[in-house]
Amino acid sequence: MQTNPAIDALGPNPFTRLRLLHDAAGAPPAGLAPLPLHIGEPKHQPPGFVAEIIAANAHLWNEYPAVQGTAELRGAIADWLARRYGLPAEMIDADRHVLALNGTREGLYLAVQLVVPEVKAGGHPAVLLPNPYYQVYYGASVMQRAETVPMAATRETGFLPDPAALPKALLDRTALVFLCTPANPQGAIASLDYLKAALRLARTHDFVLAVDECYSEIWDRAAPPGALEAAAALGGGLDNLLVFHSLSKRSSAAGLRAGFVAGDERLIRKFFTLRSYAAAQVPLPIQAAAAALWRDEPHVVENRDRYRGKIDAAERVIGNRFGFYRPEGGFFLWLEVGDGEDAARRLWREAAVKVLPGGYVGIADANGRNPGADYIRVALIHDEATIAEAMSRMAAVL
Repeated sequence: MQTNPAIDALGPNPFTRLRLLHDAAGAPPAGLAPLPLHIGEPKHQPPGFVAEIIAANAHLWNEYPAVQGTAELRGAIADWLARRYGLPAEMIDADRHVLALNGTREGLYLAVQLVVPEVKAGGHPAVLLPNPYYQVYYGASVMQRAETVPMAATRETGFLPDPAALPKALLDRTALVFLCTPANPQGAIASLDYLKAALRLARTHDFVLAVDECYSEIWDRAAPPGALEAAAALGGGLDNLLVFHSLSKRSSAAGLRAGFVAGDERLIRKFFTLRSYAAAQVPLPIQAAAAALWRDEPHVVENRDRYRGKIDAAERVIGNRFGFYRPEGGFFLWLEVGDGEDAARRLWREAAVKVLPGGYVGIADANGRNPGADYIRVALIHDEATIAEAMSRMAAVL
């Protein structure tokens, strides 16, 4: 039996690799409670009204929802985008520019299938992604058999990629560029000028700019600008632009699987067609709860404050070691430890702390250098006391 060879090119995902690393390392010390900081799974509880709304809409579990999402949900999303990014009221039309998703992983993956043609500019189409990266960007590109081009996002580049520095011939062949702001894992925030330049570049070379803004509501000192804000500053057109948002981080509702894509009307229309074949609809009780979450801000402010407290707790223990810096956004620490895989192995074996080796979310560049190899990614998902305990264990080992 034959299967798609691209599957074999993917190999195990970062978390499978981490499990294999731990299995080889052996069990941690007896009596030491494991502290999982390897995956960005929020431990805060979402607002209580989520369960209440789902229960109140339980009579709708037996109905197939519309693929695009309910008018109530899309209206709540459009209103939130306008409020959050100061957009003109008419810029985002809930019926033309917004599509509901089962979280954003699905949408980010399908976006590549949506826009990568067989040939672009007479050559093999390319997908550009920041390096390090979220694994879905890489998986989608490989499975679509695009040329996967990593863009360095290192300390030297301000932890953001610079697509404008790439050769014109490559940009002309590019079908889609992924950006993530705040960046996962480094926490860097793209400025409004950066986003405007990226959107201009997309229009000049006719590729799709896909901006993953899933961490946009978790920030330290200043709210991140958004790609729709950049589009508004350039005149309000949405050509060549897709943005992705989710309630997983904003509202600590990862299990709700509720997100959306918004942007270019032509792309949203085709996205609807693709989802009608390839993806399940979001259940109606969940859509009702999601609409309420997009309309509620106090729980988001409280959530953000909690993450600031955890960063404070980490900073008190780590200080200026391991290249520590306060992430501008998101809830990951990106710590420079010399050999990320070895550090992750030792932290598990000696301290029962799970972290992700940075090299597992990076690709070797043309010189054979993986920009994540020297780092570990640490997710600040637990309460402050647990974070302080984890940092103390880490500091003792490293």
